[in-house]
Amino acid sequence: MAKRRKVGNLLALALLSLLSQQPMYPYEMAQTLKARGKDNSIKINWGSLYTVVQNLEKYGFIEVDSTEREGRQPERTTYRITEAGQAELRDWMRDLLSVPGEEASGFAAALSEAGGMHPDEIVELLTTRLTRLDAVNAAEQAGLKALAERLPRLFLIESEYQLAMRIAEAGWVRGLISEIVTGTLSGVDAWRKFRDTGEVPDVLRHLLDEEAKGRWDEAGM
Repeated sequence: MAKRRKVGNLLALALLSLLSQQPMYPYEMAQTLKARGKDNSIKINWGSLYTVVQNLEKYGFIEVDSTEREGRQPERTTYRITEAGQAELRDWMRDLLSVPGEEASGFAAALSEAGGMHPDEIVELLTTRLTRLDAVNAAEQAGLKALAERLPRLFLIESEYQLAMRIAEAGWVRGLISEIVTGTLSGVDAWRKFRDTGEVPDVLRHLLDEEAKGRWDEAGM
């Protein structure tokens, strides 16, 4: 059995999904994706769309359906999805919908380094983030409510998901701010003392000693 490719290009996924509905030419694909707001859920590099189309054809996932020219306009090539493309699309969808992913997050990376700043500054920055999240979430909720009056919910579920994730993030950030401010976050007193005085707390010294010991053990010393 051939090894399945891991989904690495969500634009390719979107194009396969479009062509599973009907044949289209590249410009039509781009306009349809924009009209449906797919660039809100997928990071799309519009300049690479033609390259993605060419690669899908190269691997046999799509093929030329027809080629035509209108007047002096450039020749227009319409593509359709192949059986191999349909199978690939199903495999990708099964993988993305059933297997939780671990996407890299700049926010998570910054949180892991928060100890390098004073807790009061972290609270200030998180409060700014929370204010922005709340504003975006309120606008998105209003927008979804308006769209729900004219569109079936099926066409809104991706936006619902994104909103739910941001609402959950806002709730988590709100709770973290409260714990830092009230001093109920485990380790926050030592963190604050270290940032105020430069004195390394016992818990941090212990961790540093353990890390150093681990490096020596790995080196066989």
